Amino acid sequence: MIKKYLFYLIRWQLSTPILAVVLILLSNMNTILATVIANLIGGLIFFWVDRFIFKTITKNPLWEIKDDVECFNCGKVGRGYRIVEWFKYNRRQDKRPEYRCESCKDLKQEMIENKINKKKSRRR
Repeated sequence: MIKKYLFYLIRWQLSTPILAVVLILLSNMNTILATVIANLIGGLIFFWVDRFIFKTITKNPLWEIKDDVECFNCGKVGRGYRIVEWFKYNRRQDKRPEYRCESCKDLKQEMIENKINKKKSRRR
């Protein structure tokens, strides 16, 4: 959390000169209108920076659970599970979700976990 806070403080300081330049360029305009325009420009720029700073990464998988579905792996009908989101694995918009029974979900989770760990180790 301290790291995010420090990034945010640096970002806040970077916004000052950018907004000052915009206000200087618009100095012949009405003060309130120039301030509104400068803040809109700042918002257009720093929205993306803030989004990066405050991006959350889920350390535990987000599961969707449904009753009376057929297991994608073994075909057993019953309660089905699927991982929707986990680190950069994201299946929120999946048009054909794959639900798995209790035992098959553990295999899928292990497979995804191995993929995530391989990607992490490549980045180091």
